Amino acid sequence: MNVLVTGGAGFIGHHVIEYILDNTDWNVISLDRLDFSGNLNRLSDIMKDRPDKKRVRSVFHDLKAPINEQVSKMIGNVDIILHLAAASHVTRSIVNPMEFVESNVIGTVNLLEYAKTVPNLIRFIYFSTDEVFGPAIDDATYFTEYDRYNATNPYSASKAAAEEMCVAFENTYKIPLYITHTMNVYGERQATEKYIPLSLKKMINNERLTIHYDSHTGNIGGRSYLYAKDVASALLFILNLKDVKPEYPHYGGKCPKFNIAATDSLDNLYVAKLISQGTGVPLEYDLIDPNIDRPGHDFKYLISGDYLRSLGWSEKYNVSDNIPRVAKWYFDNPIWLK
Repeated sequence: MNVLVTGGAGFIGHHVIEYILDNTDWNVISLDRLDFSGNLNRLSDIMKDRPDKKRVRSVFHDLKAPINEQVSKMIGNVDIILHLAAASHVTRSIVNPMEFVESNVIGTVNLLEYAKTVPNLIRFIYFSTDEVFGPAIDDATYFTEYDRYNATNPYSASKAAAEEMCVAFENTYKIPLYITHTMNVYGERQATEKYIPLSLKKMINNERLTIHYDSHTGNIGGRSYLYAKDVASALLFILNLKDVKPEYPHYGGKCPKFNIAATDSLDNLYVAKLISQGTGVPLEYDLIDPNIDRPGHDFKYLISGDYLRSLGWSEKYNVSDNIPRVAKWYFDNPIWLK
């Protein structure tokens, strides 16, 4: 089995590749443009002591351009496509929306066009985000797979648009597509623009953290944090499902969707305290209303993972135990905080 992983040198992508190597006999082709998000050192880190490193090949390509015949030959035979490559930072999307349209919408369509040429393609999984549903309505409402979009920034809008192109390609060209939504994935070798490594970096440099809260209710902003290896296990679980139909019969669509979601939602102050607990680095912080310093950013996200759990998948890593361990890993490997 040959699996094409786009964004394979990215944070989630390299964890997925490592999980595939550990749990299957599949070969992997990593497709990456090696920009801000892609870093071959991630692949080097996970491959350096492996006897099976020849099972992974890297191909350089920027999906803003179509996959031409030469690149297609370099990729070789493919049975499964996991499309993880994306521009994925809200702040940068607000500053430069077109970059996200080009990377996430045009890039996805170019990959879908390539998928049309792949004979006997078994599965194409598009890796989307909880942010397409917008912020949580309240603390009790969890969005399910087929709820309406409510993008509140260019990043989430670009992911929603790419989702719709995937659905269109399944309907029009019969591409065997699944779509996943996940949220706030954390783990080793993540870019320091993300909350856990960024917070630790600031704490080490004796900087105060900004923790967002609602100045009217006093509630602190939060997320559901899911470990990267749990995400990888969910993707492999989904790939092994047989004859899955969309969950809701009234939906009328042909493209099954799955929320890969953590059980618990944590407020960001609690997460910062877990980072401090794991490393022993003191925590100093200020509570700031995000409407003051971060327009376009959502306060809290909630998606339901009940459907995927009903099929038999469950997360392995307890977040309250695992975040301190991951924070300690960064503390012991400071090169990844540069």
